[in-house]
Amino acid sequence: MKDAIEMDLKAEVRSILGGLGVEASVLDAGDMASFSPVTGQQIASLAQDDAEATRTAIGRAADAFRIWRNVPAPRRGELVRLLGEELRAAKGDLGRLVSIEAGKSPSEGAGEVQEMIDICDFAVGLSRQLYGLTIATERPGHRMMETWHPLGVVGVISAFNFPVAVWCWNTALALVCGNPVVWKPSEKTPLTALACQAIVKRALARFGDAPDGLSQVVIGGRETGEALVDDPRVALVSATGSTRMGRQVGPKVAARFGRSILELGGNNAGIVCPSADLDMALRAIAFGAMGTAGQRCTTMRRLFVHDSIYDQLVPGLIKAYGSVSVGNPLTTQALVGPLVDRQAFEGMQAAIEAAKAEGGIVHGGTQVTDAAPEAAYYVKPALIEMPAQAGPVLEETFAPILYVMRYSNFDDVIEQHNAVGAGLSSSIFTTDLRESERFLSAAGSDCGIANVNIGTSGAEIGGAFGGEKETGGGRESGSDAWKAYMRRATNTINYSRALPLAQGVVFDI
Repeated sequence: MKDAIEMDLKAEVRSILGGLGVEASVLDAGDMASFSPVTGQQIASLAQDDAEATRTAIGRAADAFRIWRNVPAPRRGELVRLLGEELRAAKGDLGRLVSIEAGKSPSEGAGEVQEMIDICDFAVGLSRQLYGLTIATERPGHRMMETWHPLGVVGVISAFNFPVAVWCWNTALALVCGNPVVWKPSEKTPLTALACQAIVKRALARFGDAPDGLSQVVIGGRETGEALVDDPRVALVSATGSTRMGRQVGPKVAARFGRSILELGGNNAGIVCPSADLDMALRAIAFGAMGTAGQRCTTMRRLFVHDSIYDQLVPGLIKAYGSVSVGNPLTTQALVGPLVDRQAFEGMQAAIEAAKAEGGIVHGGTQVTDAAPEAAYYVKPALIEMPAQAGPVLEETFAPILYVMRYSNFDDVIEQHNAVGAGLSSSIFTTDLRESERFLSAAGSDCGIANVNIGTSGAEIGGAFGGEKETGGGRESGSDAWKAYMRRATNTINYSRALPLAQGVVFDI
């Protein structure tokens, strides 16, 4: 029975990709195996693009840039509008493919595609709002202003946990800003990338006169990524992944004076204050810590609970952890699906053992084997009561582990909250105005995302997404994140017959 389920899954993937226009021969063209974490089954074997093939793709993108940068921004927005329409039409199939390849629940798979649609809508409006400033000048008969121009080829390196949304955050903005995109998806989720490229091709066909090479996918591992990072024709590298990866990518891009958007680790924390609505806090914490099997960059990984309410909140959390459903997200209503692979499982178990050595009391964290395929990795989320913030608590483990600690003093807990390397997302649960405003102030959370009375995950596209410190400092998606994809020019126009200098400088000849 299990073998039949696995064969049906493989067939379903091929049916979805075929319907989107991906040729079947591509799925058996090479030696890079693609697996579904739902079953652990290999579902495709792709050819890899080596460094030379990647450089060729970059060359095509550079040629496309010379044409695309001169297309009016509202016209560029029309392409993204068509992309949004094609994504709407393909939402069911693409969402299902995300669930199969990334192990997400159906609602999370569909939600990720909806995020793509939302950023396309945002970018279409943005294509008529790439505003510069008119700046006051001290020189009479002069005007000073700021203009924004397309930047160049954008390289996107994405991670497995959001295999399509992060690409679309970058691509929708890059296209309206006048830039072509070369995308290297995670080796763990290449099939969703092929699907997205097929959907882009549909939009391009309807658009009619876009240059070749405007959107490309390169499949491969480290060699492929390094070729993208090292090439001086790639003006901007947007890379999502671990802090370790960012330490390699950032200096390489900087050494050639390129730009980078780094979206790296997130050892995110929540604080539960005495005045908090505990029922709401429990529900927000449960999703923030267990959703997507703890494999979100915004997953809640640390929780500080005030002494006065610890014994009210934490037993309820432990009960929720004990009763949460874990299983196949495609065939059950389970809230927690699989870890992506064996490496993730082993990393989780190592962190649990390290926490025990620090005096942690572990609830959950065991492997779920009942009715689970042998090659897949399902685990009960782990809640670990820690005596102090030490050992594995200070590092991000990309798995469903929540470390829970007591606090008694608000100033101290803010310091503890900020005492980790990453600075992505954070939240506080309180009905005390002073506490919430302090948390959001310059003396509060040091993260790029700071929330009040909601969890750390579930960011909307309207706000700029990203974090500080070891999270990399990059910003993607909404607000004014578009500026990272453009270059700024300050212009001064003299419409007088005189030539006054700034700062009162006199130079008569």
